[in-house]
Amino acid sequence: MNFLEEKILRDGTIKPGNILKIDSFLNHQIDIDIMRQMAYELKRRFRDVTVNKVLTIEASGIAIATMLGDLYDVPVVFAKKSETANSTDDKYMSQAYSFTHKKMNSVFVSKPYLHATDHVLIVDDFLADGQAVHALIDLVHQAGGEVAGIGIAVEKGQQKGGQQLREEGFRLESIAIIEEMDWQTQAIRFRDQPRHELGDTRIKHL
Repeated sequence: MNFLEEKILRDGTIKPGNILKIDSFLNHQIDIDIMRQMAYELKRRFRDVTVNKVLTIEASGIAIATMLGDLYDVPVVFAKKSETANSTDDKYMSQAYSFTHKKMNSVFVSKPYLHATDHVLIVDDFLADGQAVHALIDLVHQAGGEVAGIGIAVEKGQQKGGQQLREEGFRLESIAIIEEMDWQTQAIRFRDQPRHELGDTRIKHL
């Protein structure tokens, strides 16, 4: 069991609808030590890959991407979901459905920040059906760049996104992959993990 799986077991909560709530350390309040560990782990997994840019989508992926960009010493770009007063008309645009907010989002990156010479490592906090990641891939391809890899903190293995991306030939590395979870029993099972009980944790292995 790795550090992120242990953290999920210790501090996570499963909500009705099998929604994993880990906003105490990942996507609302940020645990800097966990972010640092995730960045080091993703860089280790992609150590044989050329990366000159890190790309994520606002907002929860930004913290991980920033830590990783610091390790690589490369720029970090995040796709925006909404127009602002200083948004440029010269941009790459794609569409991504948000299952959290139940709506389609237009996402964009201004053209000066993605280039045909870029080897882009895509990073995000969650991967479920892969909508956001596919939108980021589309943005990279519109710019003529190369997707060097996809790094994810938590993948919901029971949903189709991870399998689809791997079948499409992308190199996908997820630090924690959840195979099953049950909000009624607060039980969770990670991929390739035997049953294991952590002392006083609220979430147990199935």
